[in-house]
Amino acid sequence: MKIEDTLENQFDEIGNDHISTSEDTPLRSDAFDLDDAEKIERIRNNVRDIMLTLGLDLTDDSLKGTPNRVAKMYVNEIFGGLNPSRKPKASTFDNKYKYGEMLVEKNITLYSTCEHHLLPIVGRAHVAYISNGTVVGLSKMNRIVDYYAKRPQVQERLNIQIVRELQKALGTEDVACVIDAKHLCVNSRGIRDIDSSTVTAEYGGKFKEELVRREFLNYLNLDTHF
Repeated sequence: MKIEDTLENQFDEIGNDHISTSEDTPLRSDAFDLDDAEKIERIRNNVRDIMLTLGLDLTDDSLKGTPNRVAKMYVNEIFGGLNPSRKPKASTFDNKYKYGEMLVEKNITLYSTCEHHLLPIVGRAHVAYISNGTVVGLSKMNRIVDYYAKRPQVQERLNIQIVRELQKALGTEDVACVIDAKHLCVNSRGIRDIDSSTVTAEYGGKFKEELVRREFLNYLNLDTHF
């Protein structure tokens, strides 16, 4: 077998097994040389070529706008988290009310994209921290999850990136994140198991201690209704 075929098989295995190669999103050094308008134009042409290759009739009213819609969606929406200019500013405040217990933001809606097949990941993120004198606005936790989710992702990496960002903003290691999500690359293709979901976690600081971690996980079992 040619070495190119061997390497291609290895790359397929990595993707099908959902293995991540880095905790940082793999980006080229020239990732931001093109502005958004240029990226949209290039992607539009590429999507058009894909559709034509598949035999689709792009003169049909239903399809003629698809390349442009997909290009704008990629750049402005589902992969918008690749652009550092869209990174939310995590404004922090002094913990003047001296709240010293765990703060948990659970059931944060999560939409991401599997980097191996470019199919959706849909689920919930649960984030917690213990203040060491600094607190962050609740909505910023949602925004941080959303920012790192809006890029080609591996779920384990997403956990790590969310925790690292909050640790940096809060100046503490005491941050945790659990994600429970469905991967359409598993649910809609391959094994086509529509019921399975994937749970991953990243624990920092005090959350590595069994009692603290158990307290966090117990909060996630609370049944909240409004």
